[in-house]
Amino acid sequence: MCAYRVLVVDDSAFMRKIITDLIVRDESFNIVGTAANGKEAVEKVKELQPDLVTMDVEMPEMNGLEALPLIMAAHPLPVIMLSGINEQGMKETIMALEAGAFDFIRKPSIAHAQDIEQVSKALLEQMHTAMQAVRSRLERKEANERKAALEQAKKTPQEKPPGQAVTEKRAGSQASTDKPPVVPIAPSPAVSAQPKRDAGKSVPAAAKQETKRQQSGTSVTAGRIEQPAAQPSKSVQAPTVQKKEDLSKGMGRTPGQLNSSNTATGKSLHGKDKTGLVKPEPRKTVISSATPPVTAPTVPATPKGFSLKKGVHTSSFRKLVAVGCSTGGPRALKTLLERIPGDFPAPIVIVQHMPPNFTRSLAQRLNTLSPLRVVEAEQGMTLETGTAYIAPGGYQLRIVPGAGGKYTVSLKMEEARNGHRPSVDTMFESLLSLTSLERHLVLLTGMGSDGAKMMKKLYDAGVQSTFAENEETCVVYGMPRSAVELKCVRHLLPMQEIAPKLVQVVK
Repeated sequence: MCAYRVLVVDDSAFMRKIITDLIVRDESFNIVGTAANGKEAVEKVKELQPDLVTMDVEMPEMNGLEALPLIMAAHPLPVIMLSGINEQGMKETIMALEAGAFDFIRKPSIAHAQDIEQVSKALLEQMHTAMQAVRSRLERKEANERKAALEQAKKTPQEKPPGQAVTEKRAGSQASTDKPPVVPIAPSPAVSAQPKRDAGKSVPAAAKQETKRQQSGTSVTAGRIEQPAAQPSKSVQAPTVQKKEDLSKGMGRTPGQLNSSNTATGKSLHGKDKTGLVKPEPRKTVISSATPPVTAPTVPATPKGFSLKKGVHTSSFRKLVAVGCSTGGPRALKTLLERIPGDFPAPIVIVQHMPPNFTRSLAQRLNTLSPLRVVEAEQGMTLETGTAYIAPGGYQLRIVPGAGGKYTVSLKMEEARNGHRPSVDTMFESLLSLTSLERHLVLLTGMGSDGAKMMKKLYDAGVQSTFAENEETCVVYGMPRSAVELKCVRHLLPMQEIAPKLVQVVK
């Protein structure tokens, strides 16, 4: 097998040498070039067409955050960011992950050989995972194309020999003389297309007259005047809604979920939706290299690092959401939390595999994007509704009962579990004894199987509200796949559909 082609980008020649030496230890990878800044990296990607890029976050002339969208637009490929541990570097790393970077690693400390070895192991593991994700995506695309071709072949009628076609045509002509003509059925007004008016083109006189008739309560169809449907304005919208529903098919829903979605769609068409659920419009996040990232305003006298946001924050609740994710998680969490309203009636506890300090930058960034209040969890913190808690890197997080029927955060510097600290399994396990709560579990993109085992235990114990991100939208379909294989996932959905469904189920 040919080695994967790698481009190394860093403004330090010494660091480029270290990263290059670490990568070439593995014969699966070959260094095809290096670049000293983001501008040079964009040019080298176009010229060399590498399979993967490692890129420093902070560089002169054009930094990694600025170069990333240019690279992804010209030649989409996995980009692994190398981040410093200063505050600005961590913030930009989080934004790079949101913008499409595959993952990141800390820059190694030159003074410590042991740290270099740890970074080497983490980097090569991420590189292999990235290329496996690329292979899986290509295989899935090819499989879908083959399936579509087979279905199209079944729908296309087989061509008949010329002699047989002529014979059948004559037979058809003879039969037509023996039978009365068939009058075509007029199309339904609800689905009849009127392309000229819809396209905004000039309308002929006849079409204008037809418009006047429709406004007066009638419509012209196949030369006849018919009464409109009971709700003409909504009937016209029916094809559009149906199209959206059709698009949702094949995206990982089970038959039961499709029926549920169809029911919800039918209710919205007739204005009888009794759930009261209003899906918030996704916010548009614009990342600009010319301006610094937006940070949440500092409000004095706010307890335990909370920022004041609109919404209901109370420690009295009977529902709790627990989320686990790893590679690709920051981007997935952004999609999830942007779509959950600030008055969400449950706290959301999140374990994202990430080193210490980076989790605080992640929480601060998500807090600026979500209607929810988002914080890094602290020891003894009381859980409240309308709030999301990010487990801090380097600690194992558990939810424990507190005084007065409240629930609090417990943090301990225990050994890594499944190779991670924090671990999703540890957090999920703490929910087993909290039987008085209605628990909702979510597993998003990530390598490995952390969280799947304890999701299965909770499922077997009676927790039926279990969600997983499907393969089509996962950066790495590892953790969700493990839960699916254990048959403990009730809702397998693309990332953009998880939040609306979760809000519907919880509310």
